[in-house]
Amino acid sequence: MALYKSHTQQIPAPAEAVFDKLSDLSNLRQLLESIPESAVPADKREMFDAVRVTDQTITFPAGPVGELTMRMTRRERPTLIELTGEGAPVPLKMKLELTAVAAAASEAAVAIDIAIPAMLKPMIGGTLQKMADQFADMLGKLRYE
Repeated sequence: MALYKSHTQQIPAPAEAVFDKLSDLSNLRQLLESIPESAVPADKREMFDAVRVTDQTITFPAGPVGELTMRMTRRERPTLIELTGEGAPVPLKMKLELTAVAAAASEAAVAIDIAIPAMLKPMIGGTLQKMADQFADMLGKLRYE
């Protein structure tokens, strides 16, 4: 397994509030709906529109492998949310690790754990690291009240 861990993102909200918001994936639907159409590049619009969200899963187009579903498989309030890939060509997990740093502040880091052959790491490792970092950045921009 290869592990790609994001930078630590500061979040101006208690860890419990962040956990409560993100442990119900249907809250992501509100986020997706709030993104202005102009913020999504025209060549990515179809892919963006194809994302489906339930309270336990998020399904999105994954290029040549078809669709990928990430299912909520573990929750430890308020420190951990884990999603496991279904339909992925290789085992895949994504973890959101939360740490309380003050009464109204927390930190988050995203880890992507994926079983990829060593020869593919140089080709897709940078993309996976970028995804982890971008997801962490997005967490800092969300509202948790």
